[in-house]
Amino acid sequence: MPRRTPGRAPITSPAAATVFELVMTQGPVSRVEIARRTGLSSAAVTKAARPFIEAGYLTEMTSGRTGPGAGRPASPLAIRPDREYFVGIKITGDDLIGVVTDLRADVRCSYHHTLGDHEVDHVVAAVAELVTRLLDAGDYRGRTHCLGVALSGDVDRESGQVRYSPFLGWRGVPLAELLEDATGLTTTLENDVKALTVAEQWFGDGVGASSFAVVTVGAGIGSALVVNGGLVSGAYGVAGEIGHVPISPAGPACHCGGTGCVEAIASTGAIIDRARATTGEPELTMEQAVHRARGGDPKLREVFATAGNAIGLGLAALVNLFGPERVVVSGEGLETFDLFEEQIRTTFAAQAFGSARRCVLVLRPQPFEQWARGAAAVAVRSLFTTGQP
Repeated sequence: MPRRTPGRAPITSPAAATVFELVMTQGPVSRVEIARRTGLSSAAVTKAARPFIEAGYLTEMTSGRTGPGAGRPASPLAIRPDREYFVGIKITGDDLIGVVTDLRADVRCSYHHTLGDHEVDHVVAAVAELVTRLLDAGDYRGRTHCLGVALSGDVDRESGQVRYSPFLGWRGVPLAELLEDATGLTTTLENDVKALTVAEQWFGDGVGASSFAVVTVGAGIGSALVVNGGLVSGAYGVAGEIGHVPISPAGPACHCGGTGCVEAIASTGAIIDRARATTGEPELTMEQAVHRARGGDPKLREVFATAGNAIGLGLAALVNLFGPERVVVSGEGLETFDLFEEQIRTTFAAQAFGSARRCVLVLRPQPFEQWARGAAAVAVRSLFTTGQP
């Protein structure tokens, strides 16, 4: 569990959390509008907002009068984004991507750091070094208390433990505690796809949606769900893993121990393995495969179509079971989305049940800095669970 840090945002009640979150994600917004959206009384909104204004997290904006003949000017509440900064780190099998963001999760600076080793002590030292470099890049130290870290795998946010990370080869690593000791920052650990989903929920395509999903395509196929405004964690910390939905009983073996999983067919590694087998060229690179597929090579186009079909089946299963308003499909693998998109949409439309076809698919490539921004968004979210005086 992340430790509490004194002097943080004065979130002392559910009403305070509700008001602050609404202004942070959808402001500027007037007190009248906050009351309308939340069901709180005007007095409760004013009481909740006052400590945030006094602490410098919110500011009142003068924007004229409330309406014709009204004698009292409206003063919408807005976030002061530079009141506090947050560090976000995305850990991959090859490197670290780090950012500093403000309260709105807008990136102020970013750096990459190559990982030469997956040994835990080495990674912890590398993260601490990157944090120092990020904080020294600007006037961030006095207003930075939280670090968010995201990585692929089975992550227990509450205990701060990496239960299993296939790309790092870790099991049972108390990473949050180790990083708090190394950096001095309150550290929140999260699965990378869930972290990206938090960023979408508060600052992206998920704002205002009561239910949506994020699916990522790249080295793995990940997903996370938001239901009734809450991120679904699952009873055992696992939920929405469409990458491990079996869609082909005779398909390739997956690292999870299953067979024919979406990830075993549509991940970057699976695509290049299939491309090499199909062409008989064991040295074929992904860049070469993409170039030739775009040039019309029928065998390689079929490889990407097969991957798109697998993703479409996974999306249809997700939507049929869960019924979200929209699904954001992202990740570094969508840099080649022109080779996937038609098959993804065709398969999804064929397999989605009834009105589930109305679910909006948003396909958008995502650079690694956005994954780190997701980690920072998780740190922003920690304002609502830690740091209370």
